[in-house]
Amino acid sequence: MKNIYLHILDHQSDNCPLALATVTRTIGSTPQKPGSLALFDKNGLIIGTVGGGIVEGKVQKLALEALKSKESGLYNFNLANDISKTEEAICGGQISVLIDANIQNATDVFQQIKQSMEKRIPGVLTTMVTRLTEKTVLINRYWITKLKKPVIPPEFLKEIAPVADSLISTGNPSALQEIEITLPDEEPSSLFVLEPVFPPPHLVIAGAGHIGRSLAHLGNRLGFEVTVVDNRPEFANSDNISAADHILLKDIGETFNELKKDKSTYVVIVTRGHNDDASALKPCIGSDLAYIGMIGSKNKIASMRKNFIEKGWATSEQWDKIYAPVGLDIKSQTVEEIAISIAAQLVLVRNSR
Repeated sequence: MKNIYLHILDHQSDNCPLALATVTRTIGSTPQKPGSLALFDKNGLIIGTVGGGIVEGKVQKLALEALKSKESGLYNFNLANDISKTEEAICGGQISVLIDANIQNATDVFQQIKQSMEKRIPGVLTTMVTRLTEKTVLINRYWITKLKKPVIPPEFLKEIAPVADSLISTGNPSALQEIEITLPDEEPSSLFVLEPVFPPPHLVIAGAGHIGRSLAHLGNRLGFEVTVVDNRPEFANSDNISAADHILLKDIGETFNELKKDKSTYVVIVTRGHNDDASALKPCIGSDLAYIGMIGSKNKIASMRKNFIEKGWATSEQWDKIYAPVGLDIKSQTVEEIAISIAAQLVLVRNSR
């Protein structure tokens, strides 16, 4: 699934006004965390969520009103209501939501994000919120990377820049941060919401057969950038793997020797036989990959483990870091169930990191 800012670019071509809701702050128990996003048009929710249920219903109503008035706002919701109040949320916490009714003003910024994501360059979307009235705000957005000097007003930059650098360095996409700055002799203060945006994790699937095809679809829906590798032209094509971002018709061993093996890359090996499995696996041993999973029966896995260790291709410790047999044990029977078990394990590892 695409980053929501890229969805904005896609929908802007429809000439339909859009409103973006962002959870900027939470206290206590809430249905979503800071950084959660939801995109609305005149018909309601398009994609994303700020919590669902009663909260999202209220946010949607405010978003539709904002689309008509063209006035953006920052709203606070108290969720600590009694269970007897059936029309109110009872999560117990508080949540702040920024509704931007003029996101077309930030088209250039979203284009910059798109270009950075294509080059796999992380950055920080910095949203400057200036209170105009009790209910309305002015919103300006800026894109910051370590390679690009931001155009934030210089009087604010000295406080914003080091925080942005820190957020990029953490590698944590959930580390949204607020900074409130009041300049000397000026009112009101300006609120800056800094949201780290990272390239999607890269899922590389060795094998374009039935499981590879199903897993590519699930990986796409779960927010991975999906690459599928196979040396068979009848399988490695967009008709068979329509959900993949990249399809490589290439020797599997050669491809995995050349693969960039960093901490944002996840590898799943589901080829047609153990020779191709081994060709894909060998270059991955001892790497910085976030995840290495390989399909196979327990007997096959045990045999490959023995062979790899005896030939010096892996140590016991290195082999034990491989998810093999791949996937969570959900008693899978069908291709789709196997793909779901693998996808669930990928999500578990990704979210644990």
